[in-house]
Order: sequence, then C-alpha cells, then structure tokens
Amino acid sequence: MDPYAHISRPTLILNEERARRNIHRMVEKAKANHIRFRPHFKTHQSALIGDWFREEGVDAITVSSLSMARYFAAHGWEDITVAFPFNLREIETLWDLGQKVHLELLVESTEAVDFLEKQYLRNLDLWIKIDAGANRTGIKSENIPGILAVAERITASRHLNFKGILSHYGQTYKAGTAEDAAKYYVEANQKMKIIQSALRKAGFRKTAISVGDTPGCSILGNLGKVDEIRPGNFVFFDATQLRIGACREEDIAVAAACPVVARHPERDEVIIYGGAVHLSKEFFLENGNTSFGNVAFPRADGWSARIQGAYVRSISQEHGIIHLPTKTMNQVKVGDLLMILPVHSCLTVAALGEYTTLEGEKIPTMVTQLSDQAERDRGESENEQDQADYSDYSSVF
Repeated sequence: MDPYAHISRPTLILNEERARRNIHRMVEKAKANHIRFRPHFKTHQSALIGDWFREEGVDAITVSSLSMARYFAAHGWEDITVAFPFNLREIETLWDLGQKVHLELLVESTEAVDFLEKQYLRNLDLWIKIDAGANRTGIKSENIPGILAVAERITASRHLNFKGILSHYGQTYKAGTAEDAAKYYVEANQKMKIIQSALRKAGFRKTAISVGDTPGCSILGNLGKVDEIRPGNFVFFDATQLRIGACREEDIAVAAACPVVARHPERDEVIIYGGAVHLSKEFFLENGNTSFGNVAFPRADGWSARIQGAYVRSISQEHGIIHLPTKTMNQVKVGDLLMILPVHSCLTVAALGEYTTLEGEKIPTMVTQLSDQAERDRGESENEQDQADYSDYSSVF
C-alpha cells in the first residue's frame, strides 16, 4: 500500500525497519558495556513500538510523567522510572499507580523527600537528580553537601529507598560536532563518579549511576563506569542528531509528510501545510540559516536523501515556509508532498500523535488514546445532556 496516496494533512511517516535497527543497536551496545538498559519512551509514546523493545529483551523503561507511566503500565510494563522531579500535587496518582507497578522517582530536595515520607506510606525507590551540566534541573554536581543531605534524608526514612544518582546530559544536544558531544558526555560522567565516591565515603555504599542522552550513548563505544543508560531519541533520531553526528541520515526513522499549498519561485520558496502545531518550534542554525527541519522528497521506500540547500526557513501556526534551491523549484508543484526531517522527533511525535508506516498501517500513540478517550467522554456527556434536555422539553406538555 502506498502510504502517501491518501495524505491530505501533515502526517508522520515511520520507517519501521530503521526504528527496529536503531533499537537493536542500542540494546547490543548496552550489553557490550555491561550496563542496564532502561530506554526512555517519551520519544515514541506508543504501546506497539514499546513491544519492539520487548522483543529485544527490554523489561524496564523510563517515562517523563506519571500519566505516561500509567499508559505504559496499562500495556504491561511493570518497572518504570519517572525521569522528572516528583510533582507533589500528583500524590493521588502515585498512590494509585504504585499499587500496580514498581516505580522509581526523582527528587532533588529534602522537602520532596519529607513529603513522600509523610504522604506515601509504601516502599518507594528514589534517585537524586543531578545537574551535571545541562542547567535544567537537579542539584548542581559540585554541591556535594546538598546531595549528601538529600541522601541522608532518604535513608532515614522507614520506607524510602536510596537508589543512587541520576542525570540527563542535555548539554550534548548543543554540541556542534560528535567530538564535542563525546567530550561533554565524558566530562559529565566524571562529575557523577566524583559524587558517587563522596557518597560512598559518607557510608552510602550502594550508589548507582543512571545517565541518559542519545548523542553520548550513540557516539561513544565505551560508555564509562555507569550502571544504567536511559536514551530515548535514538529510536528515531532526527535532524539535530544528524547535525551533531550522532547518527547517519539512513538512521532517521520518522519524517513528516506535508502538502505543498503554494509556490513562490521569485523568492525560491514553497509553502507547506505544516507549521508549529505539527513540527514544533524547535530549530537550529545551519550554514548561518535558522532551520526548522531538513527537506526531502517522498519515495516508496520512505524518503530521499536531504535536498541539499533546502530547509524549513520559517513557521507559524499552520504554515511552513521552505527555501528551495532554484534548480529544485521546477521539481515541486502545488499538491505535491515534501518530507520534513524534524529538528526534534520527540516533539513532532507528540504534536502529530500517530504514525503511518511505509505499509500504510496506522500506529497510535498515548496522545491518540487520550484524545480518543476525551472524545468518547465528550460524546457520552453530550448524549446525557441531550436526553436531559429532551426530558425537560417533554415535561411541558
């Protein structure tokens, strides 16, 4: 079946063969390094794609929210790390989900630990979130006293268990080259080892190290003396990973098929139906130009190599403006499709919410399921209201 035959709006095309190959490669790398593999599922957000990991022997996963944990728990995953600082306002969700699966949570303050000690009266594994250079969240790696204070508070608890230290090396995504990304990963690993050593000297003998980032885990053969890796983006990769050097072009497993709605050859541009609500507003600089995605032609086996000199120059809510080399303009007509290799596949997946494989199969995601459930709930509510309105109307006669 031609996956492009009936496309009328921005549609996420998935090359299953590439995705499965990416999964297998990372599983084998973790085995070669004797490291536990706990992949992050926030990228694909799909129960069916999760099964591809199961087929490779994966039995523990990472997610980015308790709602995502609930989705994958409902599809049989029983060992889940929520790699986001625990949100105290979700304690009821934690109570419910914690009865069904093994959860591991992140904390970075004594306040969060004290709250869980008082409000969650079950055994619970906790990781201390470390900022090893990403400058997003976590206790700064040089703040050893602060890290020790949180560890001490956890171990003083009756039911909270200290697992170790966990970090996401987000700085690797900002690397200009593969060499830079590898350097950032190694430097961050060294910071984590220093913390582990300090904790062990203070009596915390069982202090594991969990790290996660696609560039470092993809580029390096030797991942260092860590206990667990949690990359996620590697399942599909994207234009950012290609720019860094974390993958090859033939490793990118998703692309957004977008209809061409207008041509402006006088300025070497075409307009696509595909904007910020489909692709996200992530961008990078390439050859001095702001790019919201690379551009390729659709093909029966997926898509072509990137069109050299083509890029998504600008986006608004629904519009995407693509710069094309002059010699390429004549190859593109209104009504054609162009393939956009996303800057950040995680966000594009979340925006589009469903995959179409090269065989034409539809694969839903967590986003699709939640949307469908909301639609069903809305329909039931409207039906109940219609019945109530009819009843009220009938009663006047």
